[in-house]
Amino acid sequence: MPNSVPTASSRLHFAHPVRWLLPVVLVLFFLAILIWLPWQARQMERSERQEQLIADTLWVEQTIRFQLGRHEESLRGLGGEIAAGQLHGARLRQRLENLLKNGRELRRVMWVDAEGKVLASSEEAPPALASLSPASLAAAERARLSRNPVYAQPEAQAENPAGPPGAIMMDFHVPLFSGERWLGSLVATFQLSAVLEEMVPWWFAQDNQITLLDRDDKVLAQRAAAGPGHGVYTHKRALDLPGTVITLVTDSIKSEPRLLPNLLVGSVIALSLALLWSLLALWGHISRRLAAEGALRQQMSFRTAMENSLVTGLRARDLEGRITYVNPAFCQMVGYPAEELVGKLPPMPYWAPEAMAEYQGRLASVLAGAVTPQVETIFQRADGERVPVLIFEAPLVDKDGRQTGWMGSILDISDRKRIEELNREHQEKLQASARLATMGEIASMLAHELNQPLAAISSYTTGALNLLKRNAEEHKPVEATLLRPALEQASSQAQRAGQIIRSVHEFVKKREPERQDVSLASMVDSIRALIEMQARQHYVSFVLDIPAALPLVRADRVMIEQVLLNLTRNAIESMADVPPARRVLSIVAEYAPGGAAGPEQVLVKVIDRGHGIPREVAERLFSAFFSTKAEGMGMGLNICRTAIEFHGGTLEHGDNPQGGTIFTFTLPASTAGH
Repeated sequence: MPNSVPTASSRLHFAHPVRWLLPVVLVLFFLAILIWLPWQARQMERSERQEQLIADTLWVEQTIRFQLGRHEESLRGLGGEIAAGQLHGARLRQRLENLLKNGRELRRVMWVDAEGKVLASSEEAPPALASLSPASLAAAERARLSRNPVYAQPEAQAENPAGPPGAIMMDFHVPLFSGERWLGSLVATFQLSAVLEEMVPWWFAQDNQITLLDRDDKVLAQRAAAGPGHGVYTHKRALDLPGTVITLVTDSIKSEPRLLPNLLVGSVIALSLALLWSLLALWGHISRRLAAEGALRQQMSFRTAMENSLVTGLRARDLEGRITYVNPAFCQMVGYPAEELVGKLPPMPYWAPEAMAEYQGRLASVLAGAVTPQVETIFQRADGERVPVLIFEAPLVDKDGRQTGWMGSILDISDRKRIEELNREHQEKLQASARLATMGEIASMLAHELNQPLAAISSYTTGALNLLKRNAEEHKPVEATLLRPALEQASSQAQRAGQIIRSVHEFVKKREPERQDVSLASMVDSIRALIEMQARQHYVSFVLDIPAALPLVRADRVMIEQVLLNLTRNAIESMADVPPARRVLSIVAEYAPGGAAGPEQVLVKVIDRGHGIPREVAERLFSAFFSTKAEGMGMGLNICRTAIEFHGGTLEHGDNPQGGTIFTFTLPASTAGH
């Protein structure tokens, strides 16, 4: 018995610590959870803020790059027109000034030749020599050697009239070539501070400090609408600009998230509901994890289905040009399965042999970092068929900002090419239909006009037959001198009718456009019978003033005759309600010498003294399908403007000081006409 008592006491001794130790452990566990949860929430909030900042920074970087890309496209297009010799003088100056209206970040655009002379500028009083910085001159040389547009390293330009003193400016050089001859560069100057002011949304600037840094981390421009950043949430993003290194840095003005206030109250509440809360928290965590995994699987399935349903081909390449990914649309476009393309180095099986040199040159430029964002070329399918494609190329960047390759979007533009050809054919048919419609409108007048020579022919031939019959009855010989005048008059009237019919036939017959050196007077003579026929119908006097020394014009004869006939018909109809004394139609031509304002031209004016054109009608006068006539198609003046612009001229209208309207169009003068 004595031995049994200590054993029971010992069990009670060990049972007592177990009873109080478990609550203590639970309390410590709950306290640990209480401390851990606010810290974890703080970390999650910090991660979410950082991720949101990265996403917003990427969006801002894409926005800036997109806006700069728009400027680049406009400048390349303008450079192409300059190199082709299509822009000169005032028109070139106007186009340069129009570029500045696309955004305040673009301060100046000028054309600088190989010796540094300013040939054209958006400024009212440009300097004789361009004061380009050494970095800008180096960029111009790189652009000349590579034949690709290049950005210069940004620098402060204290004496630059394009911006405020001390502003950081960045020049963009577009090389101009006419064949192999270098014509200089089209230089566009951007103010980096204005880039941030114009291209960064206000809501992003209210929460972040935005900075542009050069390759040495020197501040180029900065925008801090709500004060400086706190350095807690920051992100850097490199702007993909050919020729220069600029980094976009965002620094949030938000500070570290705070811990939950009043930890004591939180501890009491947490301890009171510890068990229930811990179970619910654990269940909620598991549920969220499962939901997140399900959402991730669903998102991956959605993205896979979306890529498989795209009609746009996607192709990813590494820095060596090796294909790392293709989507089904690209495989269908080139006719090769993905397993034959992924992992393959150039030359690619879908490269057409006739364009192999072009592919090699473009690949070398891409690998060198001088990628062209958009290019049009052809691919060869596995069955040998050629497919015209449009390629958009952009760099692939990993989470650390390092470039890992290139992503390309490829569009099959076969349908677009076919549509362009159909549009061209449709335009030709529309012009032919317009000529037929014009002749339909004057059909009644044509019948009246032909009736006169036909009646005269009938009269003269009847008189000749009567003379023959009378002499036959009297057994007298017929004298040739009596028949000759009648037959000559009949022949003259027949030629007149034939000329009218030939004019109509030449005007309406279908033909391909053909530019040639032609006299304006001869074109008017070809349709003069048609013009005078309409004029006589409405009792309108026709006046023609074409100088004998007027040079020839380079034009398609039938198109210009159609323009003249449409304009004169409109002018005649506009004078139907004015007194007969005022019904005067005039065609006046004069020579416009060339010079700085443009090439040599011939100005043609069609003048009437009719009722004029109201302002509300003038605003839509050249619009397609707009007509003030109940039976009109609304295509006459639209086709006239299209025909004149096809020749490189302009068609305008204005008020006649004597009442009525003056339509003026220009045609290029031919050097053979001097």
